[in-house]
Amino acid sequence: METLTQLPSHIQSELEHYKMLTMDKNEILPSKNGIYNRYKKPILTREHIPLHWRFDLNPDTNPLGLERIGFNATFNSGAIKWKGKYLIVVRVEGNDRKSFFAVAESPNGIDQFKFWDKPISLPQTEKPDTNVYDMRITQHEDGWIYGVFCSERKDPTAPEGDTSTAVASAGIVRTKDFLTWERLPDLISYSGQQRNVVLHEEFIDGKYAFYTRPQDGFIDTGKGGGIGFGLCDDILHPEVKTEEIMDAKTYHTIYEVKNGLGPAPIKTKEGYLHLAHGVRNTAAGLRYVLYVFMADKNDPSKVTHKPHGHFIAPLQGERVGDVSNVVFSNGWICDDDGSIYIYYASSDTRMHVATTTVEKLIDYCKNTPEDQLTSAASVNTINTLIDKNASFKDLLD
Repeated sequence: METLTQLPSHIQSELEHYKMLTMDKNEILPSKNGIYNRYKKPILTREHIPLHWRFDLNPDTNPLGLERIGFNATFNSGAIKWKGKYLIVVRVEGNDRKSFFAVAESPNGIDQFKFWDKPISLPQTEKPDTNVYDMRITQHEDGWIYGVFCSERKDPTAPEGDTSTAVASAGIVRTKDFLTWERLPDLISYSGQQRNVVLHEEFIDGKYAFYTRPQDGFIDTGKGGGIGFGLCDDILHPEVKTEEIMDAKTYHTIYEVKNGLGPAPIKTKEGYLHLAHGVRNTAAGLRYVLYVFMADKNDPSKVTHKPHGHFIAPLQGERVGDVSNVVFSNGWICDDDGSIYIYYASSDTRMHVATTTVEKLIDYCKNTPEDQLTSAASVNTINTLIDKNASFKDLLD
């Protein structure tokens, strides 16, 4: 590689900016609700892409120092704590619209994220993926680390001239070092297409367990929808024959149009903590938010507590991007001390982190009112809290 003084001035400038970004400290923001804290800066953007992915640094083949490969976004990342480091498996989108996966590493989970030297070279099945995205990471008790992601291919039944109709499947890979990946067959199910599939970390009755999101088409859930749960006998021949909807989409809620699980759940003494996304329609288009619920510790398919409304919604600059008014998460990390790092993307453009604790999320799930599904019932819930606070209102004076 040429020395810094031999690089064109614009590449030197980009290198200095890259070094500043990857060494910069993040700043925790005061919590508005006591449940979690946001941070001032995104943890990963397109500007964090290493320069040797973008530029041909050889002056003989690139005498003008032009960018050869452009990148558009870094978002929707799986996450894991591995060998003392905080890793996120990032969906990177190039200027060519193709997404791929790359590992970024942080020493503390909130800043100084750097991509590893190369992106992941994903093995292919007999039917190559056209596009891949949104990998969920599960460290399974069988000793493997699994990645389950959406594999997109052109619909073979699309009419002539239709260049947008697609088919979604759940692709599966596994690794033990994040460098070498084994591709398994795509998940087989009998409930339509699958875009948001997550592997449970434990065997259930000796079988692998999957959280699914069945839907009729690539975009529309149709008669399907909701977060499903099903069992698989053999991960080398992954097939879910039946799915039970454990969390259904519901009229006039934040998950009216569709919903899907984010990362694999966190196991606690009280039950399994889940982070999911909910989608509703607005005059400005679809709005994606995050919500939390808890499942039974003895039966992970049974929801026991479900707070009303959204947990995290896009705010301020998070609302602007390639697909505006969206937050999405498919990765979180629970540390040994009970701290939780929630990795979420805003508007299909950049990555953020929010922090909370197991204790707070259990309290939030168990003691936050559930959605009573009507305006009148919502007012009754508010008035109940107001009446409960009657003797404490002087604290607000």
